[in-house]
Amino acid sequence: MKTHVAILLIMALLCAGLTAYSQDPVKKKVKKKTEKKADEKIDQTIDKGFNKLEGLFKKKKKKDKDKKRDKPQQALTEEQSLQTGAAEATAPNLNWSRYDFVPGERIIFEDVHENEENGEFPSRWDLVNGAAENAEFDGHRVIYFRSGNTRIIPYLKNAAEDYLPEKFTLELDTWFEKDKYSGYFIWLYDGKNQKRLSMDPIDIHMNAIDAQRSYVTYPGVKKGKNGERSIWRHVSLSFNKRSLKIYLDDARLVNIPNLGVDPTGITIGCDHFGPADIGTRFIKNIRLAEGAVKLYDRILNEGKIVSNGIRFDVNKATLRPESMGVINEIYKVMSEHPELKFSIEGHTDSDGEVDFNQGLSEERAETVSNKLIEMGIDPARLTTKGFGETIPVAPNDTPEGKATNRRVEFVKM
Repeated sequence: MKTHVAILLIMALLCAGLTAYSQDPVKKKVKKKTEKKADEKIDQTIDKGFNKLEGLFKKKKKKDKDKKRDKPQQALTEEQSLQTGAAEATAPNLNWSRYDFVPGERIIFEDVHENEENGEFPSRWDLVNGAAENAEFDGHRVIYFRSGNTRIIPYLKNAAEDYLPEKFTLELDTWFEKDKYSGYFIWLYDGKNQKRLSMDPIDIHMNAIDAQRSYVTYPGVKKGKNGERSIWRHVSLSFNKRSLKIYLDDARLVNIPNLGVDPTGITIGCDHFGPADIGTRFIKNIRLAEGAVKLYDRILNEGKIVSNGIRFDVNKATLRPESMGVINEIYKVMSEHPELKFSIEGHTDSDGEVDFNQGLSEERAETVSNKLIEMGIDPARLTTKGFGETIPVAPNDTPEGKATNRRVEFVKM
């Protein structure tokens, strides 16, 4: 504002002087020189004033520009922060490593393929259609689906009836080859003796399960066709009155709160074989059991937890991965009830030498105890014992009886 006033005053004085000077005829020659110099001086003064004004305007413009630039940058940073938070919030927080499947405690049907003759039809099964035979593969006895669309059912005397209780579990191992396509089906009814249920079969893939049009993939690194190796997948199914849960290895993929049908039996099979890139189909270690009561309720009612769901490699004390469902639940119960102390007691069936079974039962009890200690349970709350084959709870003359006797008990102290 001061600069504007100064410029106006200078211009007014110069104009007044020039006017007076121009009225004197004697000084006409000097007038032109004076006007020229005055013009130059005015130009210089105006330029100086305008330069100063321009500097002020530029400074103000820069300051305004900086303010405007600072404001959106700050807002953008906040927006970016919100967007980042939103992106993080959309990532599911699921603990896939927590395998919470607990097998049923009363075994209805089990097939570990012992005493089976290679190349013959599996003696514990009946055929609905296709072709299946006993085989040896990958160091294991297996059931080999030799043709597409093969279906087999457990060979049971009461197969025409609804032989599934309102709570039951089903487990089996399925084979998938790298760079090959293969799939397995589970129907929740007997495909030969019972009425068909109004539901699609459960479709088992290497990295996904499709049940009731709910296709869910396995988390983490995929294996097989787009991965690194051929694998066995452990499939676990749990039904509780109306809800259905299905697992691949340690991941629960399916969780249907209301299935809408009442399962009546079991049929296991494979899909149709295509013209190329078809893998062989093998299954093994099939177990059907009546559903489990909550572990803490068993402690209150019986003073102990009896588990057939803690599995070991054959004739070894090495834990199999599917054992972690029960062990995780034991850990949870002990964490929630710090007063609990257990004697962990191992038992075997009658196959093999008595002394070997005794030592094996002791080693298996110690393996379970060490696992719980590794997870954080105080060693002072655990002791171990082994009883070998000396305390059977079922006859050892059937696969189901032997499976019942191969157990780990957690006895409250």
